[in-house]
Amino acid sequence: MIQGVIFLNHETYAPPRWQGTLIVSAASIGMSLFNIFAAKHLPLAEGIFVTFHFFAFVPIIVTLLVLAPKAKAQDVFFGFKDYGAGWANPSLAVMIGQVSSMFTVMGSDSVSHMSEEIEDAGVTVPKSMILSFALNIPFGIGSVLTYLFIMPDVQDALDSPAGLPFIYVFSEATKNTTGASILVVAILLLFFMITISSTASASRQTFAFARDNGLPFSNWLGAVHPTLHIPVNSVILTCAFSIIMFLINIGSSVAMNALLSLATSPLMGTYMICIACVIVRRITKSPPLPPSRWSLGRFGMPINILALVYSSWAFFWSFWPVNREVTDETLNWAPVLFVGVMGSSGLLYWLVARKVYEGPVVKVEGRKFH
Repeated sequence: MIQGVIFLNHETYAPPRWQGTLIVSAASIGMSLFNIFAAKHLPLAEGIFVTFHFFAFVPIIVTLLVLAPKAKAQDVFFGFKDYGAGWANPSLAVMIGQVSSMFTVMGSDSVSHMSEEIEDAGVTVPKSMILSFALNIPFGIGSVLTYLFIMPDVQDALDSPAGLPFIYVFSEATKNTTGASILVVAILLLFFMITISSTASASRQTFAFARDNGLPFSNWLGAVHPTLHIPVNSVILTCAFSIIMFLINIGSSVAMNALLSLATSPLMGTYMICIACVIVRRITKSPPLPPSRWSLGRFGMPINILALVYSSWAFFWSFWPVNREVTDETLNWAPVLFVGVMGSSGLLYWLVARKVYEGPVVKVEGRKFH
C-alpha cells in the first residue's frame, strides 16, 4: 500500500521493502499505544471509524463512476478470462480466485473477543455480528460492481509498478495523480482504523486464552493493568508479534506471503469445528445449548448448516495454488504451514496444556463456573 502511494508521486522510484516494513511497524506501534493509553476512547473511535467508512464510500464510488470509462455489462457479468493462471477452464480459476476475497467475510466473531468490555453483551454481541454483514453487504456489492465497470485492461493493472492493481485503477480512472492519491489515502486511513480495532480484538483474545492457562507465560499475558484496566501485556505481545512478521518481509517477500497464505484455512477450520458442535447440540440436545437472551430463532439451524457448508467449501479451496504451474513464489504454502502449526499445537497440548488448561471460565466472587 505504502509503495503504491509512493509510485503515484514518483513513478521512477521503486522503494525497497524495508521502507514499507518500517512505516507499517511504526503504524503498528502507534495503534498499540492508542489501545493502551486511549482504550477508554475506543467506543468513540469506533463510531468515528463507522462514520468515515460510510462517508468515504460515497465520494469514492461517485468519483470513479463519473470520471472513469465504463465497461459493457456483458463483459462485467458474463466475461470470464484466465489471466495467466493456466487452469483448464475459467470456472476452476474462479473457484481458486475467490480465496483472496474470503478474508472480507471472516472475522465477524472478533466482536466476541471484546464481550467482557461490552455492556449488555448477551444481546449486543450477536446483534453486532449479524448487523456487520447486513449493513456491509450493500457497500461490498456496490464497490465490486463499480470496480468491475471501471476496470481498465486487467493485465495492465496486474503488471502495474504500483504493486497493487486497485491503485492503478484509481490512477487510470482519475487521470490525475492528486486525485488518485486522495482516493488511495482514504483507503489507507480505513486500513489504519481497522487495524486499531483488530489490535484490540487480538489482544483480548490473547488475554482470555492466557487467563485460562492456554498460553506460555500465562501469568504475565493474563494480567490486567491495575490503573489502565486493560491487558497491557497482551497488547504489547500483539504489537511485537506483528512487527516480527513485518520484519520477515525485508528478507523475503516469498516467506511473508507464505505466512499470509495461512490466514484463511485456520479460521475456516475453527469455524467448522465450532459450528459443527453447535449443530450436533441442536440435534441431540445432549446436553442442551445454554439459554440465550437473543438468537436467530427458527432460522438458527438453517443458517448454522449454511455456514458449515460455506466454511468447508472455503477451507477446501484455501489450499489451492493460484497458478497451475507453481514456483517457489507462487506455491500456496498454507497446507505445509497449517499441518505444521496444528501439529505443533497438538503436541504442545498433549505435553503441557492438557495438564494446566482450564477451558473458558467465568470467575464470579472467586469461584469458577465451567
